[in-house]
Amino acid sequence: MDVLDISKKILHEGPICDNCLGRQFAKLSTGLSNRERGQSLKLALVLEGDRIYKAEKDDSLLKELAPCSAFARKALGTEGEDEQCWVCLDQFKKLDEWADEAVKALEGLEYSTFLVGTKVSGLLSENEEMLWAEAGTAYAEQLKTELNREVGKRIAEKVQKDVDFENPDITITLDLAKNKLDLQLRSVYILGRYRKLLRGIPQTRWPCRKCKGKGCERCNFTGKQYQESVDELIKGPVTEVFQAADTAFHGSGREDIDALMLGSGRPFVVEAKSPVKRSTDLEKLMQNINEKAAGKVEVRELSFTGKDMIETLKSSKADKTYKLKVTFKEPVSEEKLKSSLEALNGIEISQQTPKRVVHRRADLVRKRHVHSIRLDELTDEGYAYITVNCEGGLYVKELISGDEGRTNPSLSGLLGVPALVEDLDVVNVDI
Repeated sequence: MDVLDISKKILHEGPICDNCLGRQFAKLSTGLSNRERGQSLKLALVLEGDRIYKAEKDDSLLKELAPCSAFARKALGTEGEDEQCWVCLDQFKKLDEWADEAVKALEGLEYSTFLVGTKVSGLLSENEEMLWAEAGTAYAEQLKTELNREVGKRIAEKVQKDVDFENPDITITLDLAKNKLDLQLRSVYILGRYRKLLRGIPQTRWPCRKCKGKGCERCNFTGKQYQESVDELIKGPVTEVFQAADTAFHGSGREDIDALMLGSGRPFVVEAKSPVKRSTDLEKLMQNINEKAAGKVEVRELSFTGKDMIETLKSSKADKTYKLKVTFKEPVSEEKLKSSLEALNGIEISQQTPKRVVHRRADLVRKRHVHSIRLDELTDEGYAYITVNCEGGLYVKELISGDEGRTNPSLSGLLGVPALVEDLDVVNVDI
């Protein structure tokens, strides 16, 4: 079946606009819009109908085309308004309306690129499927593809911004069923390192265990298990400068609540969600965070990054260095302590999930390496200061305590004397 025969078959289904007819042949004759394709096909059919009429005095084809084409009306000398397109329900008459609404919604937002997407209603999808069942899909493109392109061209011309198909700053979604427009603002991602200078602060927000964040007497109706976190201390200045709806915090691992994060700091990405602004002076932002979180958290080395950096941080198995303050239930000699630490140097440790975290992690046995461990000082009061460099994921507290035999070997097991970590500081995250 040739193109004109397919076109006649389509026109027999009912009134159809130029865009919808032309879209069924979108993969043919590059350089034309679908509207131009549709007009050309209708004109060709009217010319063919007129030829048949003059040769055979048969006006049946012209009469079939009369309700569907302005060209046909001209050929027949008829007048009147176009009938509604049964395929798109005249969506292509609303292109400028959609574009104007989008431009208004974009006012005040900082962005360089955008992309238009369309949510087609069930009725429009059904109409398109019915058309394809009759005409085939060999040369066709989807209704939403053309709407995205045509509205996108109009917006680009009005706002003088570029369309980006891969990573747009803003995605504009046309919801045809609800006849409304939605904006999705791509998050801004900032990479940095943080140092935690005060014990008792978790890395991320913790909802109250009792009320699950709803607010109760136990949490003083805050909904929080801990009133501050590294996440929240960074959040305020970030949401303010980007006028963001919220933030999400993504760290390269995490330290215990009672641990300090010192040295060069732990890598993190803070995600500013739905930001009105997309650019800022990161040096000033860093200063603002550090002033407001003084004595608690300090950030450094801030830079803009992409979403893929989150996966890089989460998947990396960074080696870590810890400083430990260890206490013993009984006095131990420096010689015996050094000998026991030497036995842990450079070996693989088997750790069953510690009792303190087994409620939130799978109860498995994990293998992790101790790269080096050394005694820095054994005080007269019996405290040992120890430095450990190990593979990421090793539970260092349990390396010392043994966790009732769940970590093996351990310093307690080798000494034959119970040992506990009183203070733990992370001094380096090697990433």
